[in-house]
Amino acid sequence: MNIVVCVKQIPDPANPYSLDPETHYLNRPHEQVLDDTDRYGVEVGLQLAAVDEGTVTLVSMGPAGNMQGVRQALAMGADKAIHIDDAGLKGSGALTTARILAAAIQQTGFDLVVAGTESTDGYTGVVPQQLAELLGVPALTFAKKVDVDGSTITINQQTATGYNVVTSELPAVVSVTAGVVEPRYPTFKGIMAAKSKPVETYSASDLGITDTSSGQSTVSVTDATEREAGEKIEDDGEGHLRIVEKLQELKVV
Repeated sequence: MNIVVCVKQIPDPANPYSLDPETHYLNRPHEQVLDDTDRYGVEVGLQLAAVDEGTVTLVSMGPAGNMQGVRQALAMGADKAIHIDDAGLKGSGALTTARILAAAIQQTGFDLVVAGTESTDGYTGVVPQQLAELLGVPALTFAKKVDVDGSTITINQQTATGYNVVTSELPAVVSVTAGVVEPRYPTFKGIMAAKSKPVETYSASDLGITDTSSGQSTVSVTDATEREAGEKIEDDGEGHLRIVEKLQELKVV
C-alpha cells in the first residue's frame, strides 16, 4: 500500500517569532521543526505500512530551510519525501495549499493520504477535506482510530458526544486527531538513516500549476485584548448570594 502523509515544517513554538511589517506574513526561520500534530499522521502511516508492507511518502510545502522538520519525519521511519518550495507560494491560503499538495500526491500515486486535522501555525482545519475533493476520493475526518482491511478503511470519527464508525473503500484521505496513536521517537539509527533518504524538491510550475495567487491578503494585525481580571468576592458570610446573583446575570441559573 502506498501511503502519503502530509507534513508541515513550522517555526519552533518555543522560540519567539515575528511578522513581516508590510505583508504581515510569518517570518519563517532557516531552522524549522515538524509540526507536532503531523507526528500523529506519520505514526499512523508507519503502523499501517508495517502491516501491509507498504511505503510511506511524505509531502510537504513551504520554505525548505535546513529541512530539519522533514528529516524528523524521515527519522521516524518514512521512506522518502516530496517537498514543494516556491517563493510564489508565500502567504498561500488553504485552497492553494491543497491544490499544490494534491498535484504532488497525484504525481507520486497513492492508496491512502493521511493528514493532521490542522496545522498549529494556520488552524484553518479544511485542507484535508479540500485535498479529498481535488483528488476525487472520500474524506474521513477527525479519526481517533484507523483500521485498514484489504481495500477498506474504517475509522472511529471523534464527535462532541463520542464517535461515529465510518467506513470507505480506498483510495481515501483521512485526517487524524491527537491521541489516535502514540508517536514514536526517532532512534539514533533512524536519524542517521534519514540523512540518506531521498527528498525530491519541486516548484509549483514543476507540478503544472502556474496560478499560485491565493486571492487573499492580510490587511492588519493587532494584539489580542488581554483578559481582564474577574470580580473578586470577599466572603463575609453573604458571599454565596453575590455568586448566585452573578450566575443569574449570566443566565446560567
